[in-house]
Formats: sequence, structure tokens, C-alpha cells
Amino acid sequence: MKIALIFGSSGLIGNELLDIINQNNNYSKIKLFVRSANQSNDPKVEIIQTDFNNLEKYKDSMIGDDCFFCIGTTRKDTPDKNEYRRVEYNFPVDIAKIAKSNSVKSFIYVSSLGANPNSSGSYLKNKGQVEEELNKLNFSKLVVVRPSILLGNRKVFRLGESIGIIVMKVLSVFFLGSLKKYKPIQAQNVAKAMVSIAQNHDQKTVFESSDLNEIGGAI
Repeated sequence: MKIALIFGSSGLIGNELLDIINQNNNYSKIKLFVRSANQSNDPKVEIIQTDFNNLEKYKDSMIGDDCFFCIGTTRKDTPDKNEYRRVEYNFPVDIAKIAKSNSVKSFIYVSSLGANPNSSGSYLKNKGQVEEELNKLNFSKLVVVRPSILLGNRKVFRLGESIGIIVMKVLSVFFLGSLKKYKPIQAQNVAKAMVSIAQNHDQKTVFESSDLNEIGGAI
């Protein structure tokens, strides 16, 4: 039986991930690292209220088998440039280093379609740079997932995002062959794929959105 560590369980992917792992008999315990602690009556779930600016304090709690990192933000939600960098780059890298030092076997990171350390855009650049740092840590299993535009029930409505999703849905019928990875994807399929990949012996590291749709949609 395995222990799962989840960072970002309140987000679109993380919320789906929590439900899927909770129903998976291969996991006996789930540790949720959250900013604000909520009550849970589920004996399988341990909630750890976390000060993400002092992660070393929680080193003894970051012990388990599979670490799922789903934390992310936007420039609109985090306008301060330094804080944005901390959330998008420092958090995943620092957590991965602690997990590695605790002999956590697998690290599963939600990156983004188009992640590139040399990108001119800060979002894709941060994601690409995190991927580079994770590769240096030599986890027994490193999984990088790069979803396209996410579909699902968002807690916060954003007009621009909603319009973009509608446009991409219409255009997605033309996304064939190498363009399949640009199709919007259900957050639930991303989460299903993450759990499936964490439990198999595939040596592949990077999974594009089309890979995730194929794996998650088949479950």
C-alpha cells in the first residue's frame, strides 16, 4: 500500500486527483499540504496546514511514495512578480528537493503545453525551468504532464478564459496528427492519467496532452 502526497488539491486537477486517489485501493493514505486547513472525516486523508514560505518545517511530513504537484497561479491572481516566480518556480523545485531527500520514489509534476525554459513568456519559461531542475534530481520516477486548455468545473469564473475554451473547442476538430496535443482536455482525464502513470513502469518522462487524453480517457 502506498502513501500519496498532494500539493494543490483545491485546484481543478488537484481536486479530481484527490477523488481518484481516494478511491484507489493501492493507496492507504493521502497527505494534503494546504494553506488553509479544512476538516476531513476521511481516515485515509491527513490534512497538513502548510506555510509554503517555510517548507523545511514540514520535511518530516513529506514522506511517502508518490508526490503529486498541482499548484499553479496566474499573473492576474498573483500580480507581484517575485511572488509569482516563487509560486511557479520555487515551490515545485523546493518541494521536489525535500521529497527527494526523503526518498520519495515518484514525483509527478503538472507543467504546461509549450513549456520551454527559453520562452519569452514567464509562464512557459517557469514551467520549462522547473522541468530542467526536476530532471537533475534523479527521482526513481519523474513524470511531467503538459496538459492543454483544461475543461472542468472551475471555482472561479474568468470571462476571457471561458471564451478561449469555447473557441478552442470549436477549432479542436481540426487538430489532427501532431496538432492533437492542442485539443482542450478534461481535468479529470489529466488526473486519471497521472495516477495511472505513477503506478506503471513506463520509463517515459514527458506526457503531452494527447498522451494524457489517451490514457485518462481509456480509464
